[in-house]
Amino acid sequence: MTKVITDKKRVAELLTRGVERIYPNREALEKKLLSGEKIRLYCGYDPTAAALHIGNAISINKLGQFQALGHEVIFLIGDFTGLIGDPTDKKAARRKMTREEVLANARDYQKQASAYLKFDGDNPAKIMYNSAWNGKLNFADVVELAANFTVQQMIQRDMFQERIKEEKPIYLHEFLYPLTQGYDSVAMEVDLEIGGNDQMFNMLCGRDLLRAVKKKEKFVMTLKLLADENGHKMGKSEGNAVFLDEKPHDMYGQIMSWPDGVIIPAFELCTNVATADLVTMAAELKKEKVNPRDLKMKLAREITTMNHGSLAADEAQANFVKTVQKKEMPTEMPTWKAKKDEYDIGELVVVSGLAFSNSEARRLIEQKAIKIMGKAQELKVVDDFKMKANIKNVSFIQRGKLQFRKIIW
Repeated sequence: MTKVITDKKRVAELLTRGVERIYPNREALEKKLLSGEKIRLYCGYDPTAAALHIGNAISINKLGQFQALGHEVIFLIGDFTGLIGDPTDKKAARRKMTREEVLANARDYQKQASAYLKFDGDNPAKIMYNSAWNGKLNFADVVELAANFTVQQMIQRDMFQERIKEEKPIYLHEFLYPLTQGYDSVAMEVDLEIGGNDQMFNMLCGRDLLRAVKKKEKFVMTLKLLADENGHKMGKSEGNAVFLDEKPHDMYGQIMSWPDGVIIPAFELCTNVATADLVTMAAELKKEKVNPRDLKMKLAREITTMNHGSLAADEAQANFVKTVQKKEMPTEMPTWKAKKDEYDIGELVVVSGLAFSNSEARRLIEQKAIKIMGKAQELKVVDDFKMKANIKNVSFIQRGKLQFRKIIW
């Protein structure tokens, strides 16, 4: 049996680094962790995309820190909650997904999360799927659970109030999302749930439900979201997410495109760089004793190393220096094989893997961040989202300064 580590310094850092708030309070959770008692904790991930992203990695990394101290960690895949769709921060209802889509999206989640969590050896993290219990509830069970919440609790949420003002529909199944996520805590009888601070409402619903059904107390830890100094988030909804299945060169390049205001928060949330080093870097950056580009290169290399290893990170950094700082074309680049001879340019950006969605592709094109090179070796900026691209006349497509796709026909 894995021994629980109760080192005061490590526990204190665990409970403060990247942490927004702890319910009911930090002191109670700290006391429990210092007692040597092994706790069970989890974070859930709805498979709304085919890959996890850096925002997810913040909570996965925190799970890894608990695991390193000997606690029981559950990596929960929300294959049932993903079918409902979390309404948090959404100005419109999510598109309903099929079970096949959800399971296909989750296929590589363990592989991606293994950069931060151990799924084998001593004290391995457990993978669970919440359809295992939510899929077995009957209508009477749902009615019984729903009796623990009020319509007023749900309707007061910011995104629902915005929809009411804009006369947009709120669907009944969206009210059931916090209830369904809350039941995860009941089914697994956890001691702690962690998640981004945007998940506070859902996690506290689980805390209330566990207390009502099992008479058990649950701690809730909310984590800071990755954002710049103006509060602009980095994530899927904003179209600037860095996915964990990105190729090393692309991952490094996307991080280098982040605004300078994200550097220190990203070091704190997305890496395990010593806290003392964070303080030093922040002070040097504030006093302009260090070039932000140099710190960002260190950040990009650190995150790429965590996900792909040091050798791949070294190659990605060398590629960045060559293609951006020295303005040379890369000698090697990812290839993409076309399946037809003509594409709308927005579609081409998405299917070649340079954008997550059509809306992100449109934004990139409007920002003149997309370029294509024809057979005449002329690099042209794309400025028309409705443009048609004849693949036979395109040799490669470029996003920003560092992401390339060689087109094969």
